[in-house]
Amino acid sequence: MNRRDKHNYYLDIAETVLERGTCLRRNYGSIIVKHDEIISTGYTGAPRGRKNCIDINECIRDKMKVPRGTHYELCRSVHSEANAIISASRKDMIGATLYLVGRDAKTKALVEDANSCAMCKRLIINSGIEEVVIRVSKDDFKVIKVSNWIENDDSLGNTIGY
Repeated sequence: MNRRDKHNYYLDIAETVLERGTCLRRNYGSIIVKHDEIISTGYTGAPRGRKNCIDINECIRDKMKVPRGTHYELCRSVHSEANAIISASRKDMIGATLYLVGRDAKTKALVEDANSCAMCKRLIINSGIEEVVIRVSKDDFKVIKVSNWIENDDSLGNTIGY
């Protein structure tokens, strides 16, 4: 019997979380884990009480042909990482790992080169999360040390995310 490794186990859970996403472009799922305990989860969706893109059947960024990785301020959604972070206590996130999976809403394919946007990177740094694990394929992932984002300040502004 082959037992699923921990990183892919948590990435599988994050991939299930993304299915609650309401974005018409890309949906992401995030979970924050510390000491093998899930602290919180988050998915891409409009702020509480606001209509989601799937409810109004419109994505302003698609309508305006905004390229991936730019002009997030136009988007109705809150990113999955931000939703997971605001649902957790900072003391619980210090030293934790955030698992992130992205899927294209139209094709259902995994998002290539998935990564947190510059704003989410800042939130992750301030939350105390130590590493981010991103799904590359069903059985492959990459681990990013958050300290690299701090040391390489340039990575905070030049990022392709959602």
